[in-house]
Amino acid sequence: MKWLALLVIAAVLSQGRVRAQQVMRIWPEGTGKTDKETSTLSLYTPDSGKATGAAVVILPGGSYRGLAKHEGEDYARFLTSYGITAFVLKYRLGPEFTYKEIVADGMRAMRFVRANAKQWNIRKKYIGIIGSSAGGHLASTVMTHFDAGDSAAVDPIERASSRPDFGILCYPVISMGPLSHPISKEMFLGKNPSPELAALYSNERQVTPSTPPCFIWHTVEDKVVSVENSMEFAKSLQRNGVPYDLHLYEEGRHGLGVGDKPPFANTHPWTKDLIFWLRARGVIL
Repeated sequence: MKWLALLVIAAVLSQGRVRAQQVMRIWPEGTGKTDKETSTLSLYTPDSGKATGAAVVILPGGSYRGLAKHEGEDYARFLTSYGITAFVLKYRLGPEFTYKEIVADGMRAMRFVRANAKQWNIRKKYIGIIGSSAGGHLASTVMTHFDAGDSAAVDPIERASSRPDFGILCYPVISMGPLSHPISKEMFLGKNPSPELAALYSNERQVTPSTPPCFIWHTVEDKVVSVENSMEFAKSLQRNGVPYDLHLYEEGRHGLGVGDKPPFANTHPWTKDLIFWLRARGVIL
């Protein structure tokens, strides 16, 4: 496709290795004229000898008004070190855009990776999603609002399912109710949203038995996003019989990310717990 690759650059990572980083428009050419309007996926590939065939779409946090680099690029570098192909999504943000465009970007990113999996040697049943803070809300939205795709669509991307095969939620915003993060809620839903709209995107209320398996972590002392967001989502997964792994750590500020920089010798314990879970599920070897 003409619009598949926006540009290709060689990136020298701080590990001292050179990897190809491909930045791709996720919507057909002409839909985004400015940087704010243009949604992209940045591709990070593991060394060929390490590749597992698994992939993860990464949704950085930032209160739906910015995108935190350490919850995007750093996650990608960490995951590729374990053989996972990583895609960092630059999604549209408030207040210029709200839930309609933001959710569309999240869904489109999953379809985009699944529809093009063959060219990146990705196994279609091992495509997950990870999000932090507000990005965790978007990830949980994709996990609970997905669809199977439109088989009659002219655009082949739109024929693909938007359902992740697994989810990873890092100190996520989940609710748009009393537990929500106020700035994220306003940027996502706009000012004074209806109770019905807030309920629709309170994702602890949207879990079904079809929701994908999930790894969730949070710190109890998080002063920005209440740990109860993660606890309520885990309760909903439990009620619906969805496999999950919940980790609550006593200490740690909001926005920790992996807790380290490349070469990731001293990451936060959640990363080790995640790798254990991914291995147990057969995502990585």
